[in-house]
Amino acid sequence: MMPALSFHGSTFLHPRRQYLLPHRSPVLPSLSTEKIRVVSLSKPLHVSKAESFSTDKDKARSIITCKAYEADRSEPIIESSAAAARKVKIGIYFATWWGLNVVFNIYNKKVLNAYPFPWLTSTLSLAAGSLIMLISWALRIAEFPNTDVDFWKSLFPVAVAHTIGHVAATVSMSKVAVSFTHIIKSAEPAFSVLVSRFILGESFPPSVYLSLLPIIGGCGLAALTELNFNMTGFMGAMISNLAFVFRNIFSKKGMKGKSVSGMNYYACLSILSLLILTPFAFAVEGPQMWTVGFREASSQIGPQIIWWMGAQSVFYHLYNQVSYMSLDEISPLTFSVGNTMKRISVIVSSIIIFRTPVQPVNALGAAIAVLGTFLYSQAKQ
Repeated sequence: MMPALSFHGSTFLHPRRQYLLPHRSPVLPSLSTEKIRVVSLSKPLHVSKAESFSTDKDKARSIITCKAYEADRSEPIIESSAAAARKVKIGIYFATWWGLNVVFNIYNKKVLNAYPFPWLTSTLSLAAGSLIMLISWALRIAEFPNTDVDFWKSLFPVAVAHTIGHVAATVSMSKVAVSFTHIIKSAEPAFSVLVSRFILGESFPPSVYLSLLPIIGGCGLAALTELNFNMTGFMGAMISNLAFVFRNIFSKKGMKGKSVSGMNYYACLSILSLLILTPFAFAVEGPQMWTVGFREASSQIGPQIIWWMGAQSVFYHLYNQVSYMSLDEISPLTFSVGNTMKRISVIVSSIIIFRTPVQPVNALGAAIAVLGTFLYSQAKQ
């Protein structure tokens, strides 16, 4: 194919110049006056394609067909259907992820208000997810993961960190409002940078460190102005942040070269975390406390408490499963931005549903913290 050429309309039509063709060109056909008049004088012309055809026996010369168009009439680039379908798929993942997370937080808080046993609640969440995946594998609804001993060894520290973070977040939500827990959990990037810098020895550009200022400042402002502040709830959210940072670090180190899908990876993580958490749940709370608490909750709420406990357990697994599945389709940066938007949806919806009293200064602190999280995700790129 011949390279594209660019001509200006004024090259052919200029009021003070005359361009005469002394003889017919053997290559290009003559340009008629009528065709020249429709060409714009101010818009450049681009030769889009030149096709050469072999001559017939009856023709003495070759013919070149030139197709030209004005610059502002160029044909738009048509996006491939595969790329458009992928964008729709990612959008569905994000919408499902946020929706399931909001529903989980609502039912989780309802259960903890009526039945304040966060260790059992955390255990039931992991048990429901493990049962769902075991049934899916048995019925061949989901492909059984191809794992080995090295896989489970590398997964163990990830499961320990995941268990600690899950229980700590549940303890936090049993003591404070859902919105406050998620405001504090938006400080997770600050923990990530500090751990990576001082423990792993990684360095970051100045923009990353600067993005931590609104995160820390916003969380501090929200904590100081929280009407129902509780130290146990605050520390639970902070411990959850630290645990999830180590979970991500262990996951990156241990999963290099492992060919396990996001859905199966989280399923294996849930099963191992359940095995780790169950004995601690019995030791910290125990069946006797659970039985007495369940009787009190049933007398106040009725059989609805069973539906709430089942719903929060199932929705916990589903929203985490979808989030891990989305990691197979998007970059970590996009996932980080999506996680920020998820926190906004949870904070706003929980304030509306539970009618959480919020002072303007508290809302400002939350907005600054969430904005800082978004800036961090952009600076980390």
